[in-house]
Amino acid sequence: MKSPVPIAKKENDVSDQVGGRPRLLILSASAGHAHFRCGQAVERACRHLGYEWDISHVDILDYTNPLFKTVYSKMYIDMMTNMPEVLGWLYDQLDKPWKGNQRKLAFDRLHVGPFIRLIQRLRPDVVLCTHSLPAEIISWLNGRKKNPLRIRQAIIITDFDVHALWLCENFEQYFVALEETRVHLQEIGIPAERVKVTGIPIDPAFSQLPDRQSMRLKHGLDPQLPTILTSAGGYGVGRVDTIISRLMRLEHPAQVIAVCGKNAVLKQRLEAIAAETADHPLVNLKVVGYTSVMHEYMAASDLIVGKPGGMTMCESLASGLVWVIVNPIPGQEERNSDHLLEQGCAIRCNNMPALTFKIDRLLADRERLEQMRQNSLRLARPDAAVQVALNLKQIIETEPSSEVASTPDVVIGSGD
Repeated sequence: MKSPVPIAKKENDVSDQVGGRPRLLILSASAGHAHFRCGQAVERACRHLGYEWDISHVDILDYTNPLFKTVYSKMYIDMMTNMPEVLGWLYDQLDKPWKGNQRKLAFDRLHVGPFIRLIQRLRPDVVLCTHSLPAEIISWLNGRKKNPLRIRQAIIITDFDVHALWLCENFEQYFVALEETRVHLQEIGIPAERVKVTGIPIDPAFSQLPDRQSMRLKHGLDPQLPTILTSAGGYGVGRVDTIISRLMRLEHPAQVIAVCGKNAVLKQRLEAIAAETADHPLVNLKVVGYTSVMHEYMAASDLIVGKPGGMTMCESLASGLVWVIVNPIPGQEERNSDHLLEQGCAIRCNNMPALTFKIDRLLADRERLEQMRQNSLRLARPDAAVQVALNLKQIIETEPSSEVASTPDVVIGSGD
């Protein structure tokens, strides 16, 4: 592996000119909704802190050829929905630190010509990547021998664990969720000083929890009933129908919020169930489509049932929710699940027929439930977006060294 290289500013950058403003380019990819939410959280934090920067937020897939964009984004959603075992197998096979990088880069470079031209035209002071694809391309542009761009790059890893696809050689800073992740990166050759443990950025709205009872009243919920949230994510995928059917069998009085994302068909199905069960003696069902106030529904809830994607997990922890993990996607969600279970923030249901039993038992043990809630709040980092923004300001304002950062000649713990 080559040593990570600090990126020096070009002499003629706009930000160096009289009256010029620093340019921050946030790069995401619409393979899943979480990467964009992460970038939006940092953008909002920068504006909240009053930074007078020119900030752009770009989907790299908008600057690839149409076939690549369709395959890259649609394939991920289809595999997540219909072939999670295959997705998990690919995740494990590709998780070989510093191996196969050049082959993947050679493939990706064939499809990102418009993106490369965009970067050459914009010449931002700092690029912040919330997805591994743009991080890989920026690293290559910075490190090529002929006409290197030398754009400073920061990278947010949007899961609790780090996958080999996130690794690159030319960057200023990694932002990670856990101290364990920092140690992992250090052990495979990333200089410790180039890794900041900030947490995964979430919307600054999660940094100040609204009152639970008031949020329940605002959204037409009983302020006294235990409240269970289940979400299909931004794209409305997952076994929400099955989860809801099990939740309607609870023996404890409860209310269920089912967030369907952009899946209109799912919303219609669940609304039909809600109408049919309107007179249910114990469980009330509230169906929600795509929402921009997820922080309010989380603040209103006690439990969250579903798959622990990185962003949803961090938002729920900031809200003090206890996880009931169901069918996590093999790969990153399995690893996220391990962290939640290890920290005492979750229970896991591997067999759907037992879901009702496990939740009923948890609801019956109020002391255990409260301890798990406190564990969630302890693990949470609601100010992650602000911490990332503060570090970006330091990168922009500090003239970097032209020296190459040293890394070990032999990579330890490479995953063989």
